[in-house]
Amino acid sequence: MKPDTLDSAGVLVKADGLHRTFGTVPAVENVSLSITAGEIYGLVGADGAGKTTTMRLLVGALRPSSGEASVCGFSLTRQAEPARACLGYLSQRFSLYEDLTVLENIRFFAEARGLQPDEWRPRSLEILDFVGLARFQDRRAGQLSGGMKQKLGLASALVARPRVLLLDEPTTGVDPVTRQDFWQLLIQLVTRATDKVAILISTPYMDEAARCHRIGFMQRGRIITEGTPGQLRGLLEQRVLELCGQPLPLLNSLSRAVPGVEDVKAFGDRLHLRVAASQAAAVAGSLERAVADGGGQFVSARPIPPSLEDVFMYLSETGHA
Repeated sequence: MKPDTLDSAGVLVKADGLHRTFGTVPAVENVSLSITAGEIYGLVGADGAGKTTTMRLLVGALRPSSGEASVCGFSLTRQAEPARACLGYLSQRFSLYEDLTVLENIRFFAEARGLQPDEWRPRSLEILDFVGLARFQDRRAGQLSGGMKQKLGLASALVARPRVLLLDEPTTGVDPVTRQDFWQLLIQLVTRATDKVAILISTPYMDEAARCHRIGFMQRGRIITEGTPGQLRGLLEQRVLELCGQPLPLLNSLSRAVPGVEDVKAFGDRLHLRVAASQAAAVAGSLERAVADGGGQFVSARPIPPSLEDVFMYLSETGHA
C-alpha cells in the first residue's frame, strides 16, 4: 500500500491538530508536531500533561476526536496497519512474559509482527547483541533486573526493524548507569549511517531532555512551546541568579521580598532566583543588603546560565513561553 503523503524532508512522524477527549474532559488539545529521521524529540511535562495520551494516539491505540496523524506517510486513521508496521512502541508498563526466556520473549514479538523462523532468529540475536543481552538469552525474563527488562523491551520494539520508535518514559525507575546505557543505544539508532530511525520519547528527567534534538513542553494537553534545548534555555537568558548563603529558609523568604525577583527555588545548598528581564545586576546588589538587614549570611549572588529545570519550572508556572 502506498502512503497517503510523502515528505521529501524525511518527516517520519507528523501530527496536525490532534484532539482527544474522554467524556467531556480534554486530554490532548491541538497537538501538532513533526519528527524527521535521525531525530530524537522529547515530550516533557508534569504527570497528567497529556504525554501518554499523545503517544497512544500516535501508535494508533487511540483514535483522535479530531485532527490527523501519520507515520512514514501512512495515515493512522485511514492506513492504520501499514502505519503500525513502521512503529516500535515501548510503554511505561511493558509486559514481559516472565516465565519465558529472553529469547522466547523476543521470538513472541517477532512472530506477532509476522517474521518467519528464518528471519526472527538471526534478527533476534542481532538485536540482543545490540542491547547487551546476548549472554542472557536463556535467562527467564522474571529473573532480570529492572534495567535489563527495559533493554528487553527495547529489543522487542526493535525486532521488526521499525522506522519510528515511541518510548513512553522508558527509563523511569532504573539506576543512572542503566539510563546512560539505554541512551547510548538510542543515540546509536539515530546516528548510524543507514536506516536512521525517528524517536519520540517522553521523560521526567531533565538530563535526558537535554539529550534530545528538540523538546516539546506539554501542559494541560497542549504543547505550549517547543525548540532545541538551547532555544528553551534562551527563554531565561540573563534572568537566573544563584544565591549562596545561610540559613537557606531565611534567604528564601528575604529574597522573595526584593523588587525584581519573580520566583525562588532551592537547588541543593543554594537558591535559584528568576528575576525580571534586564534586572539581574540591580537585584544582585539589593540581595546583599536585604540578607544583611534580615540577619542572614550572604556569600554571593551571581548570574548563571539557566538550566532546563529552571525553564520547565518557569513554563509550568506561567503556562506560556
